[in-house]
Amino acid sequence: MRLPVQRFGDPDGQELVCLHGLAGYGERFRRLAELLPGRLLVCPDLRGHGDAGREPPWDTTTHAEDVAETVSAEVETIPDWLGFSFGGRVLARVLASTFGVEGSERVCLLDPALSLPPALCSERAAAEIEGQTFASPDKAIEAELSSGLLHRTPRELLEEEMELNLVSRPDGRLEYRYSREMAIAAWSEMAREPPPVVDVETLIVLGERSWIPVDVERYRLALTKRLSVARVPGGHSVLWEALEETAAVVSDFLSA
Repeated sequence: MRLPVQRFGDPDGQELVCLHGLAGYGERFRRLAELLPGRLLVCPDLRGHGDAGREPPWDTTTHAEDVAETVSAEVETIPDWLGFSFGGRVLARVLASTFGVEGSERVCLLDPALSLPPALCSERAAAEIEGQTFASPDKAIEAELSSGLLHRTPRELLEEEMELNLVSRPDGRLEYRYSREMAIAAWSEMAREPPPVVDVETLIVLGERSWIPVDVERYRLALTKRLSVARVPGGHSVLWEALEETAAVVSDFLSA
């Protein structure tokens, strides 16, 4: 599937392909682009998210094939890559496969959901089956703040999120604009074995209070000195919780 793509940053800058997490969309990276001068961020909506088509299948390999098809058509140079959460798993599969995308010099994994405990995935999938709707954007913000997963996210980012990512249902209530069926499949995928580690310069950014377990040692054993690890304040959603700190680490890594 050819995915819809948004671009942010310097039109003449070096391309950085950015893959969002589950329930996200490409525009999540707009603020990051403002903090990465000299970079053009190429940001697709993954299948089942945002403005992309929603038809199955929704396994990791299909997501990766979509990304490869889109990047091969949209990107003129060999890009660097960045993946957040589930986007990190999809990115790892893209790099480990032969879908026609050439290699990369540098890869950034932001609190990547590469492989998670099955019990955790089952719990999250059950929540998707139950579904969540809201009477107003303020109620959606209250739900985010009361979830216990956010620790230092500015309210202005949540207000922006609700403006961009909530849509009206026929009953007048609001819901996030992604496919719940796709999300359930994604949680099942994240309970599986992680994609192989590819021998490329890699940065892993971890939220200090994240609920996502990341097997950093697996990457360290495979990459040794080609791996960089950084921790930033807050929880899993590092682009909300620690945008400036995350941008600084990514910028330093990409310009090294």
